[in-house]
Amino acid sequence: MVTLVTRVELAIGAAALVVVFLLVLVQAAQRYLPVSGWPWTGELARFALVWLTVSVAGVLVTTDSHIALQLVDGIKNPAVLRAVRVVAALVVALVGAAFAVEAWDLMASQGRLKSPSLRMPLTWLYFFPFLGFASTAVRGVAAAIGFARSPKPPRATPGEVAA
Repeated sequence: MVTLVTRVELAIGAAALVVVFLLVLVQAAQRYLPVSGWPWTGELARFALVWLTVSVAGVLVTTDSHIALQLVDGIKNPAVLRAVRVVAALVVALVGAAFAVEAWDLMASQGRLKSPSLRMPLTWLYFFPFLGFASTAVRGVAAAIGFARSPKPPRATPGEVAA
């Protein structure tokens, strides 16, 4: 189930990245063509960038690939290191849950508003952030449980710098 959710989130992120890329190319081409520009391209590119950013946030938490300061990895006591990792994962989960609640509130309260160029209901804009933040919250709790149950402390992976 987790693999399927991960694939769906990555597919949404990849689609959003392709949309951003194509729309930026269209915007650049419009500058050199003798036709009037389409204002919706910039708006949709900005929306897709938001969707890209938050749709893969949960995947980054699960793979431990998110931006993090690994300052505590040098601590020799494995119990302290494990406790710090559990607390950090729980903070990520709480922040994800708070953002999911706010995204849900925006979906519920902004239903009548539409974007200026696309005339897209703003509920659609906030749908993918809601899913991404909810995923981040659930995956943060799962990561905290995994860190708490882990028999050995995590180590820096290749490409990371150990403190």
